[in-house]
Amino acid sequence: MNPSLKLFFVLIVAIEVTFTSHLYSNLVIIALALANLLYHHISWRRLSWLVVITLVPAVAVFVTIAFFSPNRNIHFAWVLVTRLYVYVMTGATISCTTSALQLVRSLEQNCHLPSKFAYGILAALNLLPRIRQEVRIIRIAGQMRGVTLHWWSPRLYFKAILAASQWADQLAQAMESHGFVEGQGRTSAHRIPLTSRDWLTFTGLVVILQVLIIALP
Repeated sequence: MNPSLKLFFVLIVAIEVTFTSHLYSNLVIIALALANLLYHHISWRRLSWLVVITLVPAVAVFVTIAFFSPNRNIHFAWVLVTRLYVYVMTGATISCTTSALQLVRSLEQNCHLPSKFAYGILAALNLLPRIRQEVRIIRIAGQMRGVTLHWWSPRLYFKAILAASQWADQLAQAMESHGFVEGQGRTSAHRIPLTSRDWLTFTGLVVILQVLIIALP
């Protein structure tokens, strides 16, 4: 399915699950999301991390609602726990099956996202590894001078922000040198198609979602 429609469907799922309290529909959505992830051959290690990391806030929510709330509603506690896993699993169906480049290209071409925002998002994502490397260099340089910069130290991030500001100027110059002009039309070397099959799949999934929420208790 088209990446933009996939994103919109996940947002619809999140909104409807947020404003409803259907335990069984949440479980069905989680099962379908897991099936989709397994169909796309997600690694068991990555899937285990998703389950384990979500388990920490899930246990906290369950204990709070089930044992420390005035009503001690165990059913609603399970609803909130499954709601967390719905958010995580449906979000993983995008992050694990669609690259950031494909999603941004689709938003630009199919949803008319301005090019400056699309290229800005891609630039920020591509700079993340370089920012992590720069933070390591700053910490090592500090240790050579006998100064230990911890991860919570404001000086560490202030120096990283200064380096990032220099990269921003270099990136702007590089984009202009490659012919990028703000507000001007651009062609696409890699087209992201939006076909009638994508719309049919999206519409069918939305209808199935409504049936699950209405039919299941």
